[in-house]
Amino acid sequence: MLIKTYGAAVQGIDAITVTIEAVVDQGMTFSMVGMADTAVKESYQRVISAVTQRGYQWPRRRIVINLSPADVRKEGAAYDLPIAVAILTASEQVKCARPLESMSSLTEVMEFISGQTQLDPVVVDTRREFAMAAGTFDVDFSEVKGQETVKRAFEVACAGGHNILLVGPPGSGKSMMAKRIPTILPPLTLSEALETTKIHSVAGKLKGGARLMTSRPYRAPHHTISPVALVGGGSNPRPGEISLAHNGVLFLDEFPEFSRQVLEVMRQPLEDRHISVSRAKYAIDYPAGFMLVASMNPCPCGYYNHPTKECTCAPGAVRRYLNRISGPLLDRIDLQVEIFPVPFEALSSSTAGENSETIRQRVIKAREIQGIRFAAEHGIHCNAQMNNRLLNLHVRPDEASTALLRDTMIRLDMSARAYDRILKVSRTIADLDYASDPSISAERAASSPVLIHHLREALAYRNLDRGNWGATADKSTPF
Repeated sequence: MLIKTYGAAVQGIDAITVTIEAVVDQGMTFSMVGMADTAVKESYQRVISAVTQRGYQWPRRRIVINLSPADVRKEGAAYDLPIAVAILTASEQVKCARPLESMSSLTEVMEFISGQTQLDPVVVDTRREFAMAAGTFDVDFSEVKGQETVKRAFEVACAGGHNILLVGPPGSGKSMMAKRIPTILPPLTLSEALETTKIHSVAGKLKGGARLMTSRPYRAPHHTISPVALVGGGSNPRPGEISLAHNGVLFLDEFPEFSRQVLEVMRQPLEDRHISVSRAKYAIDYPAGFMLVASMNPCPCGYYNHPTKECTCAPGAVRRYLNRISGPLLDRIDLQVEIFPVPFEALSSSTAGENSETIRQRVIKAREIQGIRFAAEHGIHCNAQMNNRLLNLHVRPDEASTALLRDTMIRLDMSARAYDRILKVSRTIADLDYASDPSISAERAASSPVLIHHLREALAYRNLDRGNWGATADKSTPF
């Protein structure tokens, strides 16, 4: 007698249906086919124990188990239950009177499908779960003393989904401020929460008892991470850190200390917002729509351009240190901001800075403008995701702005990619500007022009493009 039950296997971040076909016939052998790993094949002993302990008889006949599709590898002990159900039903010890729902034991399953008990299906209200578990934060930007320029850069980055690099000496607050970025990002939508939860669930990263992620992920891997751990894959394919940061933040501290190979594998996902992992036995596509936040010291000793401490690096060491980050990767970072230590007067001040919720509301308003602008565009949600067609459509500098941009590009020898990034950032700055004006509706702001002062601010966030940066270790050199 042929009986079919169903299980599931993980492929990438998706679940696919696995059909378990059981045949009990004349003979005395047990065989399992369908690309099962060792743990699945060992189910033979586990299923025998479970069946006999619950009062059923193990069939003394030939049993064949087929797991399909045959080209998908089956792993783990998750197939024990459907295999047991299929064998007991195929051996006619249980008559199936109804379809099988979710259960906690083999006894409950057998009693249910034979019609002895009645169980109600589990109903999960995902919207209610999402609303009840709204994320709260343990940190806030009000705790940051000074650094108003850097706070503004973070606000721009979060409003447009832009990548940002902080360059500054030890103790200037780079890591502390980066940890507060999730507090000013827009809240997850329900669809984003479900997508993010799926990725973390597949990777086994959900915290105990968690069912739905309600705050944007913040991933901060150590600089010793391997390329596979960053992008995903391996012999047992799992999402890497860049996929775990999907819809959230990937923070890379001590940026130049990461291996060159690790840094270079980020170039494609930064551009395409997904990562394709191809191996001999599989090809998987992982999402990678993350916001990159990186920080680094300005030089090996850490004190180049420091206002009070002397840089002790040898001539040329500053430029060599910066050159650990390739030009193509640096081009993909929209905002490059230098950060300086906080003066004592600001550090000892009892006045609290602007809190995260206030900044977050401005970010949300700017994202609402972008939502209207890109309403007809599939997969485009913020300015950082604009392609060339959208960039030409929504960012049209006037004559004065074009002249300023042309002169700056020629003087600093910027690349075409840097040109696009500057225009995208200027569009975000304009959105924040219009969002703060109550007389301008979001619909009107979505089509409002980018002005020259928006472009000037965007150019100010390209600190590492300035030709004299790092040319000498003499701190008297103007930045």
